[in-house]
Amino acid sequence: MLFVPALFALMFSPCAGPAYAAAAMAPAEAQKSHSGSSTADKPNAPLTKEQADELFRSVDEILEFASNDTKLPIVRSVKRKLITRDEVNKYLREKFDEDEGAKRLERSEIVLKKFGLLDRDFHLRPFLISLLTEQVAGFYDNKTKTVNLLDWIGLDEQKPVLAHELTHALQDQRVDLTKWSDVSANDIARNVQEDNKHLQSDEADTARDAVAEGQAMVVFVDYTLRPTGKTMADAPGMADELKDSVGDTSGSPVLARAPLLLQKSLLFPYSEGLNFEHAILVKGGKEAAFGRVLASPPSSSFEILHPAAYMSHVPVPVLRLPNIHPLLDGDYTPYDVGVMGEFDVRILTELFGGPEIADALTPAWNGGVYYAAQRKSAVTPEQKESTASLGLLYYSKWKNSDSARSFLRVYAGQLPRKYSGLARREHDEADADEMVYSTSEGDVLLSIKNSAVFVSEGFPLDLARKLRESIASIQSDAPLQIAKDGESAHEGERGGDGDPAGDPGLGLVHLLSSAGIVKAAIPERYTLIKP
Repeated sequence: MLFVPALFALMFSPCAGPAYAAAAMAPAEAQKSHSGSSTADKPNAPLTKEQADELFRSVDEILEFASNDTKLPIVRSVKRKLITRDEVNKYLREKFDEDEGAKRLERSEIVLKKFGLLDRDFHLRPFLISLLTEQVAGFYDNKTKTVNLLDWIGLDEQKPVLAHELTHALQDQRVDLTKWSDVSANDIARNVQEDNKHLQSDEADTARDAVAEGQAMVVFVDYTLRPTGKTMADAPGMADELKDSVGDTSGSPVLARAPLLLQKSLLFPYSEGLNFEHAILVKGGKEAAFGRVLASPPSSSFEILHPAAYMSHVPVPVLRLPNIHPLLDGDYTPYDVGVMGEFDVRILTELFGGPEIADALTPAWNGGVYYAAQRKSAVTPEQKESTASLGLLYYSKWKNSDSARSFLRVYAGQLPRKYSGLARREHDEADADEMVYSTSEGDVLLSIKNSAVFVSEGFPLDLARKLRESIASIQSDAPLQIAKDGESAHEGERGGDGDPAGDPGLGLVHLLSSAGIVKAAIPERYTLIKP
């Protein structure tokens, strides 16, 4: 998956490092009705010793609640620690400097800009540090097995967050989150075998992040609903009701001004993970929604967005790449390869065409892959950091030719925003199904054949046509293969009525999905407990 794992596999996954949590502040009236402490009125005031002691004591009680709510057993007590804002900020900056995910981020940023998903002058790293500093409110560290509590967040705000984070502790005790979450290939693919290995497992980490966060969101909601006596399992329509609340950026000034890509990718594990888990919870019960899904997790955003497809083992659309290295390796160095999943396509089409276009086209997606290579002539740091150094190809299939042609029009329509010196070269177009352009970064070729769309940006026209023919020649209209997650499949163990339980002993965001719950992901308390 191009977007979510590349951006959010470093800091927001409960699996690839500490999992962070941030509580959305309810309106002042709701705060006062649930808390008598002055901390609610002064969210930046450090907790008193008495408040800290109460918070520490609540860990065991909330851990027991989470265990009862998920049917995940408590194997051992969870260590706890109170830390300051300065300690958290220092940790975040150090992790960005040291983590492998940060290095992947630097590479992904250029590809995202080449696609047009980030503006050329956008600086991703400082923005993400600002975003994380704004969002963090507590975290479970699966390496030290410690839940870290923040000394400036009030008791009533931290306790529901604790329910979320302690769910990650239970998941960690069940499957070892560090190993369970990191199943995608992270190295650079340098031959056709490695290319297709990457494609097979590209979205697995993202899907597992959504499972981990979705499960924790269910427990968060159930803990908050305690005064009503309700749970998400009792309310089949609750996930839809919560969707508008999970994703409200009004309480996050930094997130509110973030590019659409960052907003959608950050919230995906929470909003769509919650919907996924709720669907399985309603159909199969707690054992199916928690233990069985951990044992046999989904492997793609397609399955997260369509829980029924996951439960019924519908094949996941995954395309293949031929051996294009003989065409490229003389002048280019392999840079990136991956799946353009259904969620990626939704972001792309919404950004380029608007929400209505995205709603219409996304269901017609039927698979997609991209490949990026860097010119060997780019030798200086400045040259290597420029989008002009990359050649990018993107091949997608659609469920019908009308949708394919609509997507082609949407994609072509955003080229003027991406490139200066854009000029159509109709005299170079082989037929009515091609569009050829000159740009400040080289040739661009867009073409369509039946229900397949090919995009090449930066590769010379003759090379682009050879790449297109090579890729199209190995695609098939036969039933699509199922994406793998880097581990042996657990067939027959997926959630739903009658599925047997499986062995949970298994082996991301990882950038942002390793930071747990974020402010915009948490529905306000008054939303959850309204009559």
